[in-house]
Amino acid sequence: MSRIRVVLAVVVAVTFLAGLVTAVVPATPPAASAATSRPDAVRALLDRRARAVLERDEAAFAADLDPRADAGFRQRQLDLFRNLAGVPLAEWEYRLDGAADAPTGLELPAADEVWAPDVRLSYRLGGVDVEPSSQVMAYLFTRHDGRWYLNSDTALEPLGKRTWRGPWDFGPCQVRAGTGGFVLSHPGGEALASRALAELDGAVTAVTEVWGQAWARQVAVLVPASPDEMVALVGPGFATGAIAGVAVADRVDPDTRTARGQRVVLNPDSAGALSPLALRVLLRHEITHVATRGDTVDGAPMWVLEGFADYVGYRRSDVPPEKAAPHLAARVRRALPTALPSDADFRGDAMELAYQQAWSVNLYLASTLGEPGLVALHRRLARVRASEVDGVLLEATGGDTAALVRGWQDFLRRTFP
Repeated sequence: MSRIRVVLAVVVAVTFLAGLVTAVVPATPPAASAATSRPDAVRALLDRRARAVLERDEAAFAADLDPRADAGFRQRQLDLFRNLAGVPLAEWEYRLDGAADAPTGLELPAADEVWAPDVRLSYRLGGVDVEPSSQVMAYLFTRHDGRWYLNSDTALEPLGKRTWRGPWDFGPCQVRAGTGGFVLSHPGGEALASRALAELDGAVTAVTEVWGQAWARQVAVLVPASPDEMVALVGPGFATGAIAGVAVADRVDPDTRTARGQRVVLNPDSAGALSPLALRVLLRHEITHVATRGDTVDGAPMWVLEGFADYVGYRRSDVPPEKAAPHLAARVRRALPTALPSDADFRGDAMELAYQQAWSVNLYLASTLGEPGLVALHRRLARVRASEVDGVLLEATGGDTAALVRGWQDFLRRTFP
């Protein structure tokens, strides 16, 4: 996660083709035979739906939408299909993820039968995803005259079941590609998308210079068009005006050290206002999280994770420490910090100072261990929780956390005289 760096603004003052929509006559989905089970019939429907997306067959896609469903739902589904036209999809499939009885406690549509099994969408973006991402789809299916249809993807919300939304749920998708990945945006987001693309290849190269080749080196950067889309992509906790960008992942496997569904999401309001240098630092910071995510465990100290990402972000930027960390510089002139920033410090009013302290700790470690030593230490510290940090530091540096703080304090005295 990265926040807006106001000081940097002081330091450094695929086109979407809109065409006519041709009317299509929906094909008739095959009727289920008497011997076809409900799961088999719905599974066949989902297979047809996935194939229609990949083969860009709108008639086949529309044929499995319940003709008696809400007109707004049907239109949103057709919009979703059309919005996907420019997205490079390497995989797109659905699977039943467990059986379920007909939902209760809801006003159900009139039908011969209603079913709401657990469904997951598995998809992979071409060029950036090594493994597919898996998402929950809260679908409601109906049967009329022996045929199954998709009736709704919102009807189950009163039961706490919500359908995952991707960028294609919020508007036509424009994709601008480079060697280091691509930037996906919507009409109206061209300016920020173009700026991000101009920085993307250099950011991937910069991160690789520090971290090494052992990561995908392909990144999807998303530029949402609205606060609702921002919340859908990153969650309400991160979709705030104070955050210019955030790196997200769907799932991290600590055993294989792989992460799925990694994306860098830019807040269009705040990221769009950043200076060129600030945007460069932001992207390198977030892409560092993408590169290192597989080697990170939940509960690793924030000063380790965010400080290292900022170290890579600022590396070779020629920004003087006083300008990169003005809150820290002011703090040092009053009194030296006596402890490393806690995880709680990275939230609320103390956030900016915490980030600057964490950056300076990593800068100090690089000055004493060398950059390869910093990277090696980060690989170890990012895989332990706070209670295990002392043991790692003793093995790697010969000193514990208290010794690290003393050395850091001396570094701060020299850096901010």
